[in-house]
Amino acid sequence: MLDSPVGLTTVQARQRLQQGGANAVVDVAQHPVRRALQKLWAPVPWLLEAAIVIQLLLGDYAEASVVALLLVFNAALGFFQEGRAQATLQALKSRLALVAPVKRDGKWMTVPAAELVPGDAVKLSLGAIVAADVRLIEGSILIDQSMLTGESVPTEAGVGAEAYAGALIRRGEAVGQVIATGERTKFGRTAELVRTAAVESSQQKTVLRVVRNLVLFNGSVTIALALYGLWLPMPVAEIVPLILVALLSSIPVALPSMFTLAAAVGARSLASHGVLPTSLSEVDEAAGIDILCADKTGTLTRNELTVTVVRPMPAFDEAHVLALASLASSEGGQDPVDAAIRAAASRKTVADAPKLLTFVPFDPAVKRSEATGRNADGATIKIVKGAYAVISGLVSQRSPEAASIVDELEGKGFRVLAVAAGPPDNLTMAGLIALSDPPRTDSAALVAELERLGVRTIMVTGDARQTAEVVASTVGISGKVWATTPLPHDLRAEDYAIFTGVLPQDKYLLVKALQSDGHNVGMCGDGANDAPALRQAQMGIAVSTATDVAKSAAGIVLTEPGLGGIVTAVKEGRTTFQRILTYTLRSIVHKVAQVLFLAAGLVMTAHAVLTPTLMVLMMVTGDFLAMSSSTDNVRPSPKPNTWRIRNLTIAGIIMGAADLVFCVACLATGKFAMGLDTSTLQTLTVVTLVFSGQAVFYVARERQHLWSSLPGRWLIASSLVDVSLISLLAINGILMGPLPIAIVVGLLVAAIVFAFMLDAVKLALFDRLAIA
Repeated sequence: MLDSPVGLTTVQARQRLQQGGANAVVDVAQHPVRRALQKLWAPVPWLLEAAIVIQLLLGDYAEASVVALLLVFNAALGFFQEGRAQATLQALKSRLALVAPVKRDGKWMTVPAAELVPGDAVKLSLGAIVAADVRLIEGSILIDQSMLTGESVPTEAGVGAEAYAGALIRRGEAVGQVIATGERTKFGRTAELVRTAAVESSQQKTVLRVVRNLVLFNGSVTIALALYGLWLPMPVAEIVPLILVALLSSIPVALPSMFTLAAAVGARSLASHGVLPTSLSEVDEAAGIDILCADKTGTLTRNELTVTVVRPMPAFDEAHVLALASLASSEGGQDPVDAAIRAAASRKTVADAPKLLTFVPFDPAVKRSEATGRNADGATIKIVKGAYAVISGLVSQRSPEAASIVDELEGKGFRVLAVAAGPPDNLTMAGLIALSDPPRTDSAALVAELERLGVRTIMVTGDARQTAEVVASTVGISGKVWATTPLPHDLRAEDYAIFTGVLPQDKYLLVKALQSDGHNVGMCGDGANDAPALRQAQMGIAVSTATDVAKSAAGIVLTEPGLGGIVTAVKEGRTTFQRILTYTLRSIVHKVAQVLFLAAGLVMTAHAVLTPTLMVLMMVTGDFLAMSSSTDNVRPSPKPNTWRIRNLTIAGIIMGAADLVFCVACLATGKFAMGLDTSTLQTLTVVTLVFSGQAVFYVARERQHLWSSLPGRWLIASSLVDVSLISLLAINGILMGPLPIAIVVGLLVAAIVFAFMLDAVKLALFDRLAIA
């Protein structure tokens, strides 16, 4: 039960504040140290940490330090990507009023907005931000709640109407009684949705599944290695290093860093095109988007009322209708309707326009504004402007033609105003003015281009169905319309193209419903009402004119006018995906081959063909130099990308088996044909794995034949460094036994031949497993 309009006493307010809490959004900032530690608690860090422990137990302090540096490097890259949710909440809180005029103890006073409680009587004046959810008990106002409801036009609110926290008073003055504060307001519930909205990124899922598959496969091989070593029998002092090498060879150590680096390269490219990713993970998420939910007001449209159509009545023309209407419109106020009419009138010159004498602003009680003016002949006239139903009741003679024009224009989604003028006792209908929030000039092109890229656009708006359908038709969105709220839990959202009358929670639930149906969803918006959905979507996009709330909730912010940045983000995301796919496939193939090669080498020589030192060397030179693929020259995918880890793993194992055959053949030649000793065989193993790794790399980077595109210059440079460095160390016997230069050159030629053979295997696999 709400209290009397006289307001509360100070004692009552204090009691309610203690019971209900402050009128504020909860701050849930996570301590940076805790965020940093979380980066060390994941599958790849676990494996690296286990390797460090084993190396320390073996006394290999130098190798343990190198692996520790790799661990810290991975964690540091990921740490700086986070914190966006907190920034969003800060922006939400900045939209709330800091102070509010409230009636306490029978007197008006100003108190911090955080101290408002249900039952307080607050004053709402021009330009003020509503500090809590209120119900009006006196006066009337023009209120802009687009940031919550998505309505493109401010609405008139009188006694009994509700106004929500964060809304802006455009005109008038009223007294309202607080009905909800803090998290219980519509604004507070929006903030809570933003705080809790989250979707597991493709990066997280991909890394986890790749590591899981490699651990299951290579873990089984490692156990078999240990059992075989015990059966030989091998000394425990040799078995433990063997297990350590198998563990190190199983870890795709640079995979998380590769995701980050490739996304950073993509982000830099996007920034040069006026697209700012606020989270690196959004770059590769853009690759898989197959549905874009686009807010209407301020996103597909300009969120700017303009005069679209002027229909003059007989004896008037467009210029005179606008001139009369501008006299009955406030100058310099915050009413967007009046501003649009005055702007349109200023573009048409009327030599004999009346001179303004008096002006009476819009009065919600009579639903019209009016003015008096003096004609060129000195006669005084009255001008009225407002809803057609009101103005038609004031004219001396109604026009059936005007009524039919109003029905026609309203049927097209326009807001229609009537203008009448003449002697005070004999007003004549001068004409009709239709206003609309027109689509952006590039909205239709965006929808069409996304369609060609395999991305379907769905309009989501708080506006009325009629208006939404008109805009949707203009920009090229067609399909079924859902026009009721709340959205049911069993709604098949993918069956609809337009959602109207939705609130922030509905947009958020719509995104979740589409995700639960297996879609990767992009959300494009501009207001606080879009923030929860922007946070929940795989790719949240805020346009350049968006509020700070929307920009901080979004993963991608368009910094230049227009919507072309959305297409740019999708294409760059798909380019980034192809680069990461190359590295991931290369990692699977190489890690599978390495572990199996260890097993084959143990069977062939009864010794470990790799030492922990050599394994760490290959990790540093191979895995991290291979990250140069983050800048490789690749073609973006023509359709949305999906991580098919199962298929990728199958392809990786089969290609790894082919790689294994090559490596075993090289080792067998060294062992049985050349009679190399154990130390030299270990060197031969390193060189073979490095050269075959490069062959796999160049085969994996192309979805077609390996010669179909020119590699990026950094990729070529890294390959030259890797091959040259390992060859130099091997030939000179540095960190390993010396290997004759003729054998090194022979292995390089063999690896080149192997690359072309593996390329044929790859094409068959990619076609069968739909890897593109």
